[in-house]
Amino acid sequence: MCAHVLVAEDDEMQAELIRRSLLAEGHTATVVHDGAAALDAARRLRPDLVVLDLMLPVVDGFGVCRVLRGSDPDGDGIPVLMLTARSEEDDVLLGLELGADDYMTKPYSPRELMARIRTVLRRSGRPASVREDPVIRAAGLAVDPERHEVRCDGEPVECTPAEFQILLAMAGEPERVFTRRQLLQATRGFDRSSTERAVDVHIMNLRKKIEADPRRPVRLLTVFGVGYKLSGGRP
Repeated sequence: MCAHVLVAEDDEMQAELIRRSLLAEGHTATVVHDGAAALDAARRLRPDLVVLDLMLPVVDGFGVCRVLRGSDPDGDGIPVLMLTARSEEDDVLLGLELGADDYMTKPYSPRELMARIRTVLRRSGRPASVREDPVIRAAGLAVDPERHEVRCDGEPVECTPAEFQILLAMAGEPERVFTRRQLLQATRGFDRSSTERAVDVHIMNLRKKIEADPRRPVRLLTVFGVGYKLSGGRP
């Protein structure tokens, strides 16, 4: 069984790296970029863990943690892993006193962060290991982050590394609208020389591989003026 993790991080690139790392471990993730959104998402989604940046806008991480550990029954009991660039002892102690389960300072390695997340989940009695079936399924697609394989309606699909990362990101959050910039960030490490317009080429090529009629897509949809989304329903 996977865990659902709420990532509250105002740095979009950092948030995307954490989200991708969680997906690769078989978890699901919701990303928000300010403290008010974090509190709202925590109340609505009841995540298994909150990865909480300290320096959030609107409501800072201390304020979020204070509410989650306060009298609100909807927030009580959710494990919190705090992230911050500030390493002063007073900040560490305050975060722990407010109820944070663990605390990491930036910069950190994704591997260490995932290890800390597994530890916090295990201590809390929530899912801490990669789910038995790590395959992410949406819109008739099956994206396997461990085998680096994609199937469409049961048939194998050959993808470039960048195409795979785009599908992995979108399949993890069907119906979410991704901007070109966000999809480009998903390809970093595989496609460093690309521009945002290169995402259009990747999407066009993916449509040729997973759409019955690439000119009339029903899976990879364009949201005009914003970006792209993966339709959560089967065509």
